[in-house]
Amino acid sequence: MSWLESFILGLVQGLTEFLPISSSAHLRLTAAFAGWHDPGAAFTAITQIGTEAAVLIYFRKDIGRIIKAWSGSLVGKVPRSDHDAKMGWLVIVGSIPIGVLGVTFKDQIEGPFRDLRLIATTLIVMGIVLGIADRLAARDETGGKHRAVRHRKGLKELGVRDGLIYGVCQAMALIPGVSRSGATISGGLLMGYTREAAARYSFLLAIPAVLASGVFELKDASEGGHVSWGPTIFATIIAFVVGYAVIAWFMKFITTKSFMPFVYYRILLGIVLFILVGAGALSPHAGESAG
Repeated sequence: MSWLESFILGLVQGLTEFLPISSSAHLRLTAAFAGWHDPGAAFTAITQIGTEAAVLIYFRKDIGRIIKAWSGSLVGKVPRSDHDAKMGWLVIVGSIPIGVLGVTFKDQIEGPFRDLRLIATTLIVMGIVLGIADRLAARDETGGKHRAVRHRKGLKELGVRDGLIYGVCQAMALIPGVSRSGATISGGLLMGYTREAAARYSFLLAIPAVLASGVFELKDASEGGHVSWGPTIFATIIAFVVGYAVIAWFMKFITTKSFMPFVYYRILLGIVLFILVGAGALSPHAGESAG
């Protein structure tokens, strides 16, 4: 991997990780369109450490408060009914599905799941799901001529059942094109949570899963020696800087705007991808010959 490739891929990772459009799909597509080798699941997982570092810094006050309360609940200093202590347990519970499925389907994630036809399908399908969830949220928030405004849940109303459902939604993002934030935010909106609550829990829930995945891939890459460390670390730094800016923008955006621009983008990109593959202009396995 060249330094130019690592810069562009790090930029793409930082721009797309927190938006509901799938960073893994965009890394895969960037390489395919540019005629580069597929950066691979290991590169994606390692550069995600950079974007998760941005989450840790941006939400540092929330995270510090949650860790302190959760630790206190272990020794009885803080009641487990405390909101922050409860959030700590819910993040752990919600991380179980992706941990189990990530290990179970590791070979598929690094192989067949990276087919461009599958990515095109997931871009469109999850785009439609996000669109439906967004419309339902907008209807509840604004009401209508014959409909009153409906209360939407905040994180204080999050329970174990919803936490597990969030976790299952997050696990769907193991398939490139689904989008971790897109799946969890859609799940949250469909369960009746506000946009801000769904997005905030999505970011918090991603921390243990992404960091664990990145460390796991770091271990494998160190033993296998199949990662270009210099460019990969450079891409991770770029992803961190860009990712932090995107989080700050996105959290402000969702308080007043809908997710429909992302819905239209996902569906259009999926259709274009199907057309290119169907016309033979792009191989569904473009770039997969990389080591």
